[in-house]
Amino acid sequence: MIELIFEFGSEIILVRISGKKVEFGSTSFGAKLADISGLRFDKAGVIKEFPDLKDNEEWRFEAIKRFKEKIKSLNNESEVSDYIINELKGCGYKPKFKQRAGFRREVLNV
Repeated sequence: MIELIFEFGSEIILVRISGKKVEFGSTSFGAKLADISGLRFDKAGVIKEFPDLKDNEEWRFEAIKRFKEKIKSLNNESEVSDYIINELKGCGYKPKFKQRAGFRREVLNV
């Protein structure tokens, strides 16, 4: 299991990766964890990543499906964490910490 902690404005975002299962939590929601299906999506951000979904009425469900397929295609938790760090960093999230199960947190200076 790997946990990532990000800052986004005044919020703290927690990402927990356990095998191929990825859960997200935020201090604004009481740090309750949910899978990607429970997250809010910005249509402009999704279209930026997947331009072909611009006129698709089911854009949100297709974006979730593509994210889950991408996670399944990665080999291990470390690759998943690197992918998530790179994706969220590009959206304005500041990576702060990474913790592998049972080990000390490492500070991310990314």
